[in-house]
Amino acid sequence: MKKKVIINTLGCKVNQYESASFLCSFEEAGCRVAEKGEDADIIVINTCAVTAKAGAQSRQTVRRLIRRHPQAKIVITGCYAQMAANELAAMVESPVCIVGNGNKHLLVETALKESPCDLTMLMGRILKKKEICPLPMRRFGNRTRAYLRVQDGCNNFCTYCIVPYTRGPSRSLELSEVLSQAKRFAQAGHREIVLTGIHVGMYGRDLDKQCDIADLVFTLCHAHPDIRFRLSSIEPQEISDRLLQTMSSCQNFMPHFHIPLQSGDDTILSRMNRGYDRETFRRVVEKCRSTFPDAAIGIDILTGFPGEGVEEFANSKALLKELDATYFHVFPYSSRPGTPAATFKNQVPKAVREERVAELRTLAEEKKSAFYKRYLGTQRPVLVEHKRNREGMLSGFTDNYIPVAFPGTDSLMGKIVPVLLELLEGTTVVGRGI
Repeated sequence: MKKKVIINTLGCKVNQYESASFLCSFEEAGCRVAEKGEDADIIVINTCAVTAKAGAQSRQTVRRLIRRHPQAKIVITGCYAQMAANELAAMVESPVCIVGNGNKHLLVETALKESPCDLTMLMGRILKKKEICPLPMRRFGNRTRAYLRVQDGCNNFCTYCIVPYTRGPSRSLELSEVLSQAKRFAQAGHREIVLTGIHVGMYGRDLDKQCDIADLVFTLCHAHPDIRFRLSSIEPQEISDRLLQTMSSCQNFMPHFHIPLQSGDDTILSRMNRGYDRETFRRVVEKCRSTFPDAAIGIDILTGFPGEGVEEFANSKALLKELDATYFHVFPYSSRPGTPAATFKNQVPKAVREERVAELRTLAEEKKSAFYKRYLGTQRPVLVEHKRNREGMLSGFTDNYIPVAFPGTDSLMGKIVPVLLELLEGTTVVGRGI
């Protein structure tokens, strides 16, 4: 009888890639996904620790799934497992396997062993890791868009961030392996690939045969001219003129950037150890907009960092208002034990942080709505998803990352079709195929 598996994933695109790889390996070993209401034989929880809330959600998920599946083998991995393995072991009464981020390639093998876990801890010293954990896969689920993890780890050590301590130093996947994975995705029918990593702009700098993110984009786009490529989040310092020129020379690179700002105040940026100032960030966004006039430009912003007073917050909001951006991801500062910022004075009260988050999210909705309206009455290519939305319409994203719904037949699923954008309904544009 096939073993039944549940994989629960919290957090970032890298975690999602890793979980998709686990699923492929389980299926190749003869397992299947447990259906809703079924008792699972194996539970994998891929945790997150980027904020205090994410850590709390990880703990809650572990408790909930252990209660729901008392007979299952429980395997916990991800950043919260890396950061708080001993806490997890003490928190649960059931035997568990805890697999560190540097040993995820051993996770499926460990989970499939017939012997019980007792307490298996495959942790390792993540800060000493020199090679990326190999996690190849045949396909990225039943999706049109696949994530391809090309890099792991981070060397930046921003003062608020726990990730370098849970993911280790920057490590890149060899270009030949990236090309092999992209080929597998192409053969599986994926029409779009998102290049992702913890610090993707550092790609290649640690490899013996040095290449960089621009070389990677150029090589992939030319190797697979029929596949759309996007970059996940990339730091402003790594958006060079050469990278922009490379992207613009590739017709299948999608006009879409996601650039972390974190603060629009120079004093706060310095205290965060971000390595740039507000004017540098402004120039980067302007270069992106100049090179790609139709690009979606997303921005990460963190508010409530220690020492962020009324003036500092006003500087952030003013910069966000001025930038020709498409959307913001707004986060309240979350103190993470073990990071320098956790010891900083002038911590901002929770109520103030929440008020500022709400204010910036209102501005974010205004920006997004204005960007979508800019393209009403125009035609854009849309990659159609494999499932319909709640209203029964086809759905997908344009090249410049506008979510679109439109009527059509199932034969269009998985294809790139021209759509006339006609009407904005909430956060989705309604159109019709041409």
